[in-house]
Amino acid sequence: MGPDDEARLEAWERRTDYPLTGLAVLYLVVYAVQVLATRPGQVSWWWLDAALWALWAVFVVDYAVRIVLARRKGRFIIRHPLDLLVVLAPFFRFLRLLRLVAAISILGRVLRDDFRGRVGSYLIVSITLLSVVAALGVFEAERDAPEASILTFGDALWWVLTTITTVGYGDLSPVTTEGRLVAAGLMLAGIAVLGTVTAAIATWFLEQVGARDASEAVAAPPRADPADLRHAELLAELRDLRRRLDDLESAPDRPTESAPG
Repeated sequence: MGPDDEARLEAWERRTDYPLTGLAVLYLVVYAVQVLATRPGQVSWWWLDAALWALWAVFVVDYAVRIVLARRKGRFIIRHPLDLLVVLAPFFRFLRLLRLVAAISILGRVLRDDFRGRVGSYLIVSITLLSVVAALGVFEAERDAPEASILTFGDALWWVLTTITTVGYGDLSPVTTEGRLVAAGLMLAGIAVLGTVTAAIATWFLEQVGARDASEAVAAPPRADPADLRHAELLAELRDLRRRLDDLESAPDRPTESAPG
């Protein structure tokens, strides 16, 4: 077994990816209902918040199990910084929106496998997921803040569109710490998604060009060098001369004709 082998960790992730994906989708649905249909202080808001924390706890348990199964735990923690932030979120009030990262990271883990090689599908799903989550997060953070400009969910969607496309009209902007954290995450995530898609498109083009060149090389006969052709002609002439000399040497002597008397 090699030093980088993580068979137990990979087996756990294969078994839990799809169940956790279902929980991640449920998490986002519950969060959307809480933000759009309830307000803090209402009984339904508290019940939905309890459901969110329960689902978040499942993601934390998954992270803990993965650390236990990882053979090189330090490397695992370094390679999964967002998962660590998800675990630390309850200890910092302004990081409570990072609970959403748990759902996004689980969905992203599956999307990378399911949509690998299908750049268009990956782009549509990733941007849609990122936009909806960011809009919900910034709307929750900004709607009750003094001097806030993002007062409706429609405002939040418009702000996400102008931010993720780097247009930035400046008519809407977050004023709270949580809202600015969402904005920073949206900018970084947007750059990462677009960079990944750009790299995938470039790789696809290189593969297509390489495959076309290889097929043309097989289908088309090789183009001969004129010098090689001249060399081949000279060799053919020399072989013909040698053959004629051999024929002359092997032929029987011809009888000498007698002069007339």
